[in-house]
Amino acid sequence: MSDSGSARDRQNVLFLCTGNSSRSIMAEAILNRIGPPRFEAYSAGSHPKGKVHPQTLRLLNALGYDTSGLRSKSWDEFTDGPAFDRIITVCNNAAGEACPVIAGKPAKLHWDIPDPASVSGTQAQMEAAFRRTYDMLFERIIAFVTDDRCRP
Repeated sequence: MSDSGSARDRQNVLFLCTGNSSRSIMAEAILNRIGPPRFEAYSAGSHPKGKVHPQTLRLLNALGYDTSGLRSKSWDEFTDGPAFDRIITVCNNAAGEACPVIAGKPAKLHWDIPDPASVSGTQAQMEAAFRRTYDMLFERIIAFVTDDRCRP
């Protein structure tokens, strides 16, 4: 098998947040849409909610994402692999927590992204908060995948 297109040419990226119900889930979905074949994304939480926030699913579905495989999960699921090249925390709480040992020698990045699930108000205000978060993540991920330093 040639090295071109091999799994080693792909970087595994783990997005971490505390609850793994909104921000990290969105980031996983975005990178898995625009990152292949160079990137494969995963997400997890230090204290996962156990379910994806309904507004996250509504937004991603409205934007044409396949959400069938998205679920809220613990970072403990990733202690035995796959090996990660990057770990990106998307909330300040997760950034300050001690991560379990994750396979690989991942570079660590932190993006301070506001939690849309913390917004209260009308349905329109909540929808706007989730869309702002999505847009912030989309911009960051576009910059990330086009950064020459992220080349395998």
